Amino acid sequence: MKLKNVLIVVKDIEKSKQFYHDLFGLDVLLDNDGNVILTEGLVLQDEKIWRKFLGEDIISKCNSCELYFEEQDIEAFVEKLEKIYPGVQYVNRLMMHSWGQKVVRFYDLDGNLIEVGTPI
Repeated sequence: MKLKNVLIVVKDIEKSKQFYHDLFGLDVLLDNDGNVILTEGLVLQDEKIWRKFLGEDIISKCNSCELYFEEQDIEAFVEKLEKIYPGVQYVNRLMMHSWGQKVVRFYDLDGNLIEVGTPI
């Protein structure tokens, strides 16, 4: 058995597709009426579909997990982030951990936590 995909819930599929393409270069592999598979295994699902499956409200910014990306030129990434999405909400701005890794954490358009770090 292997892990196939990671699914996150979004309010606006089109805006989220653009967000993940703009910042991470992810492209659409399959777009199926509220379910979108992007390259690298990320799946976007429309909040209405997810709510129907669960029968519960969606909790934004629950901080129980994050999407983790690595970027060699993290300073350039942060510049791009601030230029394209100036209203992004940070958890922490660019910082360096004690082990020497630089990271930035922020929320996507729907409150999903993202971390971008330099390769370890």
